[in-house]
Amino acid sequence: MFQYILKRVLIFIPTLFIISLVIYALSVFAPGDPVKNMMAATSGSESLSDMKAGEEEYLKMRKKLNLDLPVFYFTLASKAESDTLYRIPKKGHRETLARFCATYGDWGKTEKYYNSLKDFKTAVYSVEPDSTNRRSLIKIKESVGDLFNRYEDGKITKAFEKIGERVERNAALDSLVSGKFQTMSAAYSSMRDEPNNMNRYIPTIHWYGTNNRYHKWITKFLVFDFGISYQDKQPIASKIGQNIFWTMLISFFSILLTYIFAVPLGVYSAVKKGTLGDSIISTILFILYSLPNFWIATLLIFFLCNPEYLQLFPTFGVGGEAVEGKNWFQALGIRIHHLILPLFCWTYGSLAFLSRQMRGGMLGVLRQDYIRTARAKGLSDRKVIWKHAFRNSLLPVITLFGNVFPLMISGSVVIEVIFSIPGMGKMLIDGMTFQDFPVVFTIVMMVAVLTMIGYLVVDILYAMVDPRISYNKK
Repeated sequence: MFQYILKRVLIFIPTLFIISLVIYALSVFAPGDPVKNMMAATSGSESLSDMKAGEEEYLKMRKKLNLDLPVFYFTLASKAESDTLYRIPKKGHRETLARFCATYGDWGKTEKYYNSLKDFKTAVYSVEPDSTNRRSLIKIKESVGDLFNRYEDGKITKAFEKIGERVERNAALDSLVSGKFQTMSAAYSSMRDEPNNMNRYIPTIHWYGTNNRYHKWITKFLVFDFGISYQDKQPIASKIGQNIFWTMLISFFSILLTYIFAVPLGVYSAVKKGTLGDSIISTILFILYSLPNFWIATLLIFFLCNPEYLQLFPTFGVGGEAVEGKNWFQALGIRIHHLILPLFCWTYGSLAFLSRQMRGGMLGVLRQDYIRTARAKGLSDRKVIWKHAFRNSLLPVITLFGNVFPLMISGSVVIEVIFSIPGMGKMLIDGMTFQDFPVVFTIVMMVAVLTMIGYLVVDILYAMVDPRISYNKK
């Protein structure tokens, strides 16, 4: 058994590596710019100092998130693409430059155009706005901002024409920025008109070593450093610490109640197959299993939490403010009062499903020859059922137990949202809503780890319940 467990644990390593790669790839290709989302909007600033302050803040935040590092240990690219493209701060700019490299095949000319575009932007923002140039400056700044994200030749050419017209209309503006504009236009023309197509077809491997974003992320994850949230800039570990308690608490009692009621009901239905009691239990369980928990939760809130009907329970939350100033016994009563409805909605579906699985497993065992032999030997029904049949019918139920572990983290998303319970499920939904990808991927990674642990526990329980199952080599 020890060798088997050790072997399974060793298999966890490549499995976790593959899962982490998939999760990490999703985070890399996720839409949006996390740094921009975390910063206050500065697009309305008109002065050069404001622009530089915004860029400096952007670079600091980018470094804090390790976004200034290469994506992986290596990249496979064409010779046209630079091995330092990751150093370009803004995501949209990097994507545009990568498209230029793929189209024209010359990183040197692409970089020259990009630098001339930045120089022109600096020159434009250096101009002091007044009544004669304010309108033109605003339009030019908008066009320059668009150019950083444009890679289509037609749109770029059209933007150049508009900028050139506005610069020429204002003599003072023309004298300040026309030189930078001509340099930028010439750099773009050189990149476009003199492509190096051969570089596009020569594959190249760029090696970066361990100083990359994936290595930083996975090594920190292993020591429970999950980074910071994009939404509120708080450490994700502390947010999980605040939310995991309620999810695990409700999950524990839900699992406990499910097995306490489901197993005896399943055994009773199997032993009393075809009787009125079996029919009543089966009908009730089928009804419970077919009712969506979000619909039942909504109905319970409407009828049992509504002053117009029966206001027997609080509408939402876990009684955070209500327990202030109360002793522990009173606080416990308030907490229980808040959690009765969520616990019911969390439990009844699992109870119905598990009891049906227990009934099916028990029926299969009761048909076996050794059960008939036990009855023929004169053993009481109680001993036949609980000593001989029950243990061998637990395998399907144990299999379902493997899914319990990930639920201890992910929780019941719908129930936590409907009842506003500050648990992991609600945290996951909030992360997806606000594109807080570090939170989402941390929870997904934790669920993956617990899923593998759950399956290992199930295999161990198999051997404990059924002596015929052995993982030792003979």
